[in-house]
Amino acid sequence: MTIVDQPSLFVSHGAPDLVLKETEAHRFLKRWGQSANPPKAILIISAHFETEQPTLSLGDAPDMIYDFGGFDPKLQTLVYPAPGSDSLAYRAGDLLGQAGFQASYKMRGFDHGTWVPLMLLYPDANVPIVQLSVQPDESPEHHFRLGQALQPLRKEGVLIIGSGSFTHNLSAVFGRNGLSDRKASAPSWVTEFADWMDERLTRGNINDLLCYRTKAPHAKENHPTDEHLLPLYVALGAAGGDIAGERVHRSHEFGALMMDAYAFGNSSAAQVQAKSG
Repeated sequence: MTIVDQPSLFVSHGAPDLVLKETEAHRFLKRWGQSANPPKAILIISAHFETEQPTLSLGDAPDMIYDFGGFDPKLQTLVYPAPGSDSLAYRAGDLLGQAGFQASYKMRGFDHGTWVPLMLLYPDANVPIVQLSVQPDESPEHHFRLGQALQPLRKEGVLIIGSGSFTHNLSAVFGRNGLSDRKASAPSWVTEFADWMDERLTRGNINDLLCYRTKAPHAKENHPTDEHLLPLYVALGAAGGDIAGERVHRSHEFGALMMDAYAFGNSSAAQVQAKSG
């Protein structure tokens, strides 16, 4: 297999039933996977894998984790049979160690922050997958530095994906009467936050981005907790010197759930044929 430099990517994985619904975000993920250069392996940072210190998943054939409830029961039958890669896990752990992080390892299945987007991006499930945890008590800067440490993997053909949510206020998504209308309009407090983030991501304004919680409009309303935005900072750090990102998708679901996606790195321009929104 020819090794091709890979970008780093941030995707919003949305609700678990994204794999079943023909939404704009669903279609984008399928197109992007079809148009991008195939990676040798994938390192995915999932908002649903939380630990106190950076932890990498092990296992040749990871199980499925159905870490949700209240959605179509069919989701509980879906299987994403991609292999794991202990060699990639240990390579990533070594890079983190060189940067001063103490990485650990854990046998772990695929949570829905992993298998939901990957089922759409790479439905053949033939690319080895390793998951990296987020540290919800640590800062965006901590996660940015994680990404910086992992940057060499991109030249080794590894696609680094941060899987979270551009906005993530579940109280607004579910509301008083359960899950909101998927096609509901996005309120201004959501779009103003997304626009502020987009301006800084596309210009590479890392100082503002690292301080988003105090500088961005409606930051706490859009992210009552940080964990769904932290994967973005790992993808951003992995961009290396080419920090300015390209928005490759914008849409929203359930009113308050922005589904934006960004590609980072000097090889991203050749991989955005699927650009939309």
